[in-house]
Amino acid sequence: MQRTENRHQHTEVIQVVVLQLSKLKIVCWIVIVICLPLIILAIYYLYYLVRHNHVAPIYVINLLISDLIQLCCMATLLGKLKFVWVDIIFSIHNIGVMASVGFMVCISLERYLLIALPLWYRSRRTMKVSVVVCVVVWVLALVVICSDILSQGGPMPIAVILLLPFPVLIFSVVGIFKGLSAAISVSSEEKRRIVGATILVLLNYTLLFLPFIIGTITHDYTMTDPLAFIFFNPLGDLVLYVFMRKGAIDKILASLCCCRMETQQQQIITVNDDSMKTVSSV
Repeated sequence: MQRTENRHQHTEVIQVVVLQLSKLKIVCWIVIVICLPLIILAIYYLYYLVRHNHVAPIYVINLLISDLIQLCCMATLLGKLKFVWVDIIFSIHNIGVMASVGFMVCISLERYLLIALPLWYRSRRTMKVSVVVCVVVWVLALVVICSDILSQGGPMPIAVILLLPFPVLIFSVVGIFKGLSAAISVSSEEKRRIVGATILVLLNYTLLFLPFIIGTITHDYTMTDPLAFIFFNPLGDLVLYVFMRKGAIDKILASLCCCRMETQQQQIITVNDDSMKTVSSV
């Protein structure tokens, strides 16, 4: 009886999400067309760095690979498929989502350790350790989704597991802010990139994953678009990749400062012009 009810809830979630995807069909295709080539280029660039003994991009590469899986599944779900195929594609998409959340946690914890324990982390950060962590994340994502399918547990267990990283992400952000002043060995530019990356990870999770999780746990399938927000996760990860690149945040801040200075200069010029007009009239 319980399995039948769980299966019914699972079917209902899929139907609601697919219906919302059809309503956002144009937006979804725009996201796919923009994200797919950019993510492939980003993976190629990061793979080039890894080949030159850069360990840091490994988690980001795997995060982007999980995004590729999600984008391919989203493109497939936008077509007209039988429900059996929709169920299979949705399960593959869930594997990508689960892995994506896992690598988001890895990136946040990595940034936290870089601030809280920089010397310890740099001495133990090796290619082998990073590869092992990535394999563990993919295996766990596969095991969780396959176990849920075989046990017919419904969407509830997946939603609960997706909720577990939330306190870890908050802990990472709080820990980074607390340890910024004490992190003498980390440069100011790197600190800004670390803070920006961890905040973006938390925002991405909060805005895109939490609505789906809350709607699933509370059985509130009457929600409109928020249940489909989870499909726009690749776009958020692409923004995260841009912010994690060296100099990206500094360029954005510099652009904002230039715009602000230009605005102030225009205001000063306007005030001077008004003053000259007043003097001339007198």
